[in-house]
Amino acid sequence: MNSSSWLQNLSDVWDRPPSGYRPGVTLGQLRRDLAGLECEVASPTRVQFSTGDLEFEVQERAQAQLLMHIVVCEFVLRVPSQQTEATKIVLRHTGAIRRQGVAARLSEGSAQAMAPLLERLHADAPLLAALLPLDFKRLELQRDAQGWQVRLEHFGASEVVNRLPGFRRYIRLTHEQRAALLATFTRLYSLLGEF
Repeated sequence: MNSSSWLQNLSDVWDRPPSGYRPGVTLGQLRRDLAGLECEVASPTRVQFSTGDLEFEVQERAQAQLLMHIVVCEFVLRVPSQQTEATKIVLRHTGAIRRQGVAARLSEGSAQAMAPLLERLHADAPLLAALLPLDFKRLELQRDAQGWQVRLEHFGASEVVNRLPGFRRYIRLTHEQRAALLATFTRLYSLLGEF
C-alpha cells in the first residue's frame, strides 16, 4: 500500500459519519420544538425556518467522540451588509457562577472600524435581555462579501448517542430558550444591519 492510498483510506474513515448517526432525526425533533414557524426542508440535514419577519437556517452536524457522538444544530442567520471587510466577532457570557453580562471579542477585522459595534453589543439592553438567559455553546458574528452571518450553537436542540451502554437522548429546545433565541436573532438582525 503506497502512502497516498493509505492517507486516502484514513481520510475516508475520518470523514465518515459516526456509527449510529441518523441524518435528519435531530432536525425532526427541533422542528417539533419550533412548531408554529414556517419550515422548508432543504436537505435531510438542513432546514430553513421563517417567522414572517425573520428567516434563519439550521444545519445538523454530527461530532464523533470515543464510543459516542453528539448531533448538534447550528443556527445561521444572514444579515445584509453594505460593508465587505472580513470581520469575526465572538460573543460569550461573563460571570464565574452567575451570568453577569456578555463579552464581545473581535478576532478578525479592524478594531477601529468595529469599535462602535462592539460597544453596542456590550451595552444594548434588549440584546442583553435576550442573550443572558440563552444557553449557547458558541455564538459568532462573521462578515464577508455576502454580508453578516450569525452562527449559534445551542446546548439544547442536540442529541447525545452512546454506544456502551447504548442510549440515545434528545435535549429539547424549551419554550424559554426558543423565545430567547428568536429575540436574540431579531435584535442582532436590527443591530448588524447598521454596520
